[in-house]
Amino acid sequence: MKKFFGLVGMAVLGGALTLGGYKLLFNETVVLKNKTADTTGIIQTNYNPGFNTKPAAIDAASIDFTVAAERTVHSVVHVKNTSVRTQSNPFAIIFGSGNAERKFEQVGTGSGVIISADGYIVTNNHVINNATSIEITLNNKKKYEAEIIGTDKNNDIALLKIDADIDLPYTPFANSDSIKIGEWVLAVGNPYNLTSTVTAGIVSAKGRDLEGNRNIESFIQTDAAVNPGNSGGALVNTRGELVGINTAITSKTGSFIGYSFAVPSNIAKKIVDDLLEFGAVQEAILGVGIDREYDDEGVRIGEVYYDENANNAQLKKGDIIKKINNVKISKFSELKGQLTAKRPGDYVDVVIERDGELINKKIVLNKRDTFISRILGVSLKDLTDKEKKKYDLKGGAKIIENANRNLSYYGVEKGYIITQVNKKPVLSASEAKSMIDESDFGSGRPLFLEVINLEGEIERYALK
Repeated sequence: MKKFFGLVGMAVLGGALTLGGYKLLFNETVVLKNKTADTTGIIQTNYNPGFNTKPAAIDAASIDFTVAAERTVHSVVHVKNTSVRTQSNPFAIIFGSGNAERKFEQVGTGSGVIISADGYIVTNNHVINNATSIEITLNNKKKYEAEIIGTDKNNDIALLKIDADIDLPYTPFANSDSIKIGEWVLAVGNPYNLTSTVTAGIVSAKGRDLEGNRNIESFIQTDAAVNPGNSGGALVNTRGELVGINTAITSKTGSFIGYSFAVPSNIAKKIVDDLLEFGAVQEAILGVGIDREYDDEGVRIGEVYYDENANNAQLKKGDIIKKINNVKISKFSELKGQLTAKRPGDYVDVVIERDGELINKKIVLNKRDTFISRILGVSLKDLTDKEKKKYDLKGGAKIIENANRNLSYYGVEKGYIITQVNKKPVLSASEAKSMIDESDFGSGRPLFLEVINLEGEIERYALK
């Protein structure tokens, strides 16, 4: 027994000596409390040891999208467009048997945003284009027939109205100029006929112009997922306010691949106000031509169209437009976006660079009354009240410049007034331009024009 306790004592003494020696020799290298992961593998090229990314990550993660979604989801509607199309039967035409034409219904769908409690709805023009009937379905599944109040094809906006027996939930407009690149936004719509779908993203760019479009636009670009059926839906900020109308995507597949585009709310609101007050969009212009060869920051004026006594004569050829109402102008699409959101007669504060010096000007915007049909090669202008009275017309489009050889061959020249396009009456130069450019002229089908010549006589032509 004594021998056993002696062995135990020796073992305890040996362990104590070993532990004491280890602590004496290795105490400074104990790292169990401060053990960190191995970071020798990958280092980001923009790594800055003085920058702590944790607070930003916390801020991004803490953003609450539920408030914006709840405020918006019930004001975004499903839009069903039914149109009647006519199809020709070539065999019936050749053999003279059966009906040469047959009619069939074509259905398209999209989204819309209720903007007032009494049932006004904003959507895209292409969602309801050529519709013979429009059905609106609310988020609570109730359905209503809609009336078209007005459209603007150039900016792809349409205004609809439904009559409900209750006040409807709606989304208020926000100032789209205030939205910043990198700001969170939600896209709300009905993609693929799925109701009330909400996706999130950030503002990727502003003042974006899409290649291939005939018009110069000023879109808000986001990476919020938008798919077919989202057109006409809402783009809202985190407070649930409308900053844009979702309109387009760029895609090789027809589905979302990372980019979507929305008409800014300032433009959409201005178009809505114009349609309600005037029945047509009032387009405002600075009255200057743009130097298209200038590719630095800003927009350089190539020509001024006003005499020396006009307000806009404050602008001169060679001036570089830098700001409009304190909004930076880097390219023409941004200038276009600012002007599209304004009305004729509005004053704008313009900052220009002239001979290296920044100068502030207050400029009154003018009403655009000249439109160019590039397909037909003519410049058209609205008729004056005097001209309408002289020819007893409600409207028309006066040719002020003609570069079309076919028209010249028939004797149609400067001063002729177009009163009909493809047997439909023309009320304005913008309407004539749209009707001509959206026709099938140039693809084999004739373009029918009715004009009043310089002697006040009516002439009709079929151009091919």
